[in-house]
Amino acid sequence: MKRFAALFAELDASTATIAKVAALRRYLAEVDDADAAWAVYFLAGGKPRQLIKTAQLRALATETAGLPEWLFEACYQAVGDLAETIALVLPEPRDSGGMDTRLSQWMEQRLLPLRGQSDAAVLQALGGWWRELDPAGRFLLVKLVGGGFRVGVSKLLVQRALAAHAGLDARQVAARMMGFTDSKRLPTAAIYRALLAPDSAPGQADAGREPSQPYPFFLASPLDAAATANLRAQEPVDDWLAEWKFDGIRGQIVKRAGQVWVWSRGEELMSERFPELQALAQRWPDGTVVDGEILVWDASDPSPRLPGSDRPGRPAPFALLQRRIGRKTLGPKVLADAPVSFMAYDLLEAGGGDLRAAPQYQRRAQLQTLAAQLNAAPGPRLWLSPVLSAHGWDALAAQRAQARELGVEGLMLKHRHSAYGTGRQKRAGEEGVFAWWKWKIDPLSVDGVLIYAQAGHGRRASVYTDYTFAVWNRPPVDAAEAQVVVEAIAQRQPPVPGGLQLVAFTKAYSGLTDEEFKAVDAVIRQHTLEKFGPVRSVRPTLVFELAFEGIARSSRHKSGVALRFPRMQRIRHDKPLHEASNLQDLELLLDGPAS
Repeated sequence: MKRFAALFAELDASTATIAKVAALRRYLAEVDDADAAWAVYFLAGGKPRQLIKTAQLRALATETAGLPEWLFEACYQAVGDLAETIALVLPEPRDSGGMDTRLSQWMEQRLLPLRGQSDAAVLQALGGWWRELDPAGRFLLVKLVGGGFRVGVSKLLVQRALAAHAGLDARQVAARMMGFTDSKRLPTAAIYRALLAPDSAPGQADAGREPSQPYPFFLASPLDAAATANLRAQEPVDDWLAEWKFDGIRGQIVKRAGQVWVWSRGEELMSERFPELQALAQRWPDGTVVDGEILVWDASDPSPRLPGSDRPGRPAPFALLQRRIGRKTLGPKVLADAPVSFMAYDLLEAGGGDLRAAPQYQRRAQLQTLAAQLNAAPGPRLWLSPVLSAHGWDALAAQRAQARELGVEGLMLKHRHSAYGTGRQKRAGEEGVFAWWKWKIDPLSVDGVLIYAQAGHGRRASVYTDYTFAVWNRPPVDAAEAQVVVEAIAQRQPPVPGGLQLVAFTKAYSGLTDEEFKAVDAVIRQHTLEKFGPVRSVRPTLVFELAFEGIARSSRHKSGVALRFPRMQRIRHDKPLHEASNLQDLELLLDGPAS
């Protein structure tokens, strides 16, 4: 634990990529393979399962520290991070034996055996461990048992360090690491050694890759106004393959060694959640990997088919897919209400051969051949993402403008000669990789009123950055009527039944600059009405324009709606409170906004 705590502190203290890579390489050279496996797992994004509820953790820390609850909460507000607060307020350790215990021993002999035990057993064990750890060790332990471990390194940076440590190509390490952080497969020394295995001989399977592993996903870059204008001015439209951008879950289906695995872009193994996709791929030839989108498809929808597609129906809203993946048990009703299908758009492996270096148009042709062969026989059909045809950029833009009414998010643009890259890449002609672009339709937007605020995390722990917004339940008659409601809120008076009121409808924590956050923070502190732990209620003062990708009905929210990917677009200093949006505005968006 001592060595891992030192690495964490070193990574957290530096902003230089070279320094972080050097720190990781030193750590990997000094520890055994089991410790290295766990460190790579956490640093690359693996999430420890939460063993104790946050409220219980705070109560135990308050009791152990001998502090009144109000004082612990005051410390928490000042520090901004629960683990750091606990590490600072606990009494001095009786000994430091726990710091000498290796990271792998902490995980495999102490923390993992606690899974499934009673809350009392977890609390007793945690209290005992606190007495044998210094503040750095306590900080890490709280992060591990609370499920909130994170540090300022990216998975790409970890891959670079591993590649340099083992003398391998970073892209090969990236391929081997796919699935490494999946929660269903815990890291071991053997799995770690496979990451660092020497290069295989030409024509042989990669010695460091298991049959189940997908390839690193190639990600599209957003196409903003400037990039769009540049693309349209300099690139012939015929050089690009245009497809609809679906609002589902990006996934790869892997068929190797007679088995099928379904992976999400987040490297989560999802095979058991989607039995339909396992059935789909059982007929595929061994050594086949297909990239595409997991969707709920409504084949009974009478709307016109997607242009370019021969598939009846249309994609269902993402909210239906979200309900499906949130269910632990997949009964017949769940499968019938949210039938999942796969929209394929790239062939990454065929006959066990890696096709990623082939140009896009060749991979597409091979995918079409595979689909034709499979669909000629009885069984689940392999549907392909339709490729759109257009005589020019204006014609393609006109098709994009129809996206929202068709139930899609816009267009994907893929250069005909692009290889399948790793991560998000722009042009790199020497490698044959060109950018993939996502040309999305403009987001939806509403104007919301700030009513609650909570401090952020990390470097924003001392600034209020996480906000709750409200809309009016109906349009106010005028500014005076809205002001009466604001004054009633300031006096802590309950809403008048049937009267005008503000209704909370979403939260957002991104979209503003640091300077804007500081300015809003000052307003929040000036207009705070009440404090509820880390949350402050705020006198309605500011209106924000909120952008989001989609909207759906929700029985879990008081407003009756849920937004997809909400973020703050700008502060509307020009808009008075009574002109903020209302529930009727949200209803209009639910019914389908104009394109």
